[in-house]
Amino acid sequence: MPAGTLRPSRSISIARRPLTTNISTVARRSPCNSYLKIDALPHVSAPSLLLPYSQVRHSSHSPPDATHNGRKKVTLQTIRNLYRKGEPITMLTAHDFPSAHAAEIAGIEIVLVGDSLGMVAMGLEDTTEMVLDEMILHCRSVSRGAKSAFIVGDLPMGSFEISPEQAVGSALRLMKEGRVHGVKIEGGEELGPTIKRITQVGIPVVGHGKTVKSATKILRDALVMQEAGVSMFVLEALPPEVATLITKKLSVPTIGIGAGNGCSGQVLVQIDMTGNFQPGRFVPKFAKQYADVWGEATRGITQYREEVKSRAFPSPEYTYPVSQEELAKIEKAFSEFQE
Repeated sequence: MPAGTLRPSRSISIARRPLTTNISTVARRSPCNSYLKIDALPHVSAPSLLLPYSQVRHSSHSPPDATHNGRKKVTLQTIRNLYRKGEPITMLTAHDFPSAHAAEIAGIEIVLVGDSLGMVAMGLEDTTEMVLDEMILHCRSVSRGAKSAFIVGDLPMGSFEISPEQAVGSALRLMKEGRVHGVKIEGGEELGPTIKRITQVGIPVVGHGKTVKSATKILRDALVMQEAGVSMFVLEALPPEVATLITKKLSVPTIGIGAGNGCSGQVLVQIDMTGNFQPGRFVPKFAKQYADVWGEATRGITQYREEVKSRAFPSPEYTYPVSQEELAKIEKAFSEFQE
């Protein structure tokens, strides 16, 4: 291959920046061979010529710093202080970087990576299909988006039931690989030894009682989990009066979901409360909708499709300009290419 020539392929990047009126770069096919010859590249450094085209990006990127709310890092002590002051604790689910970043900017104290993501983000039939590796992947994404929030990851079904040792191993993976600050475990008083073992290795645990008909059973489960060392306890779908009584009996915060405002804090599934799905989809009674993401997204996507079909998009303000003089140079260079 002659010196000063490059093989034409998608691995050639003419420039990292878009074409502008300062173009003085011309690439053409050498008449003596089938390679691209670069005549002049005054605005491009030599290393960029070797950068694969697929690595050149002109797209949006994640923020360099995902913390913009100015608050200090939320720790377990922060949550305890809120509980002692009687200030309600906010918890919200997230399943990826954007949803975590939204919760972070809004000032949510606890971000929960719940196994509900299996249904709302992965399209699974129910949460029992979630596996630990999938939870770890989503937890890692969330940890990048919520830099100051306290992050809790669900231990999915099958990752803790066999033995306390299995549970510790799963919790350690969520901490080390998923970058969470605590784990949530669902069950009853039978999980006492498991919770105690997890907390013994320094991992905060959030208990989550299963829905049962007996209020006394829920209280008994909560008291056993509290004795085992849980830092918080989630109360789900309970009459407000019952949840308030249980909250008063415990010395750790309760986080309610459909359990009234007498709990120490509240949690909702973000996808439900922001309205990410079309009307008619089943949502629990307690899932108040605060936004209409579905409506806004479909409106925008529909408008985009219509503008593409009519060639209204992209209009000049969304393209990169070139002067007539430079365009003439490019046309002349292109005319020398062999068909």
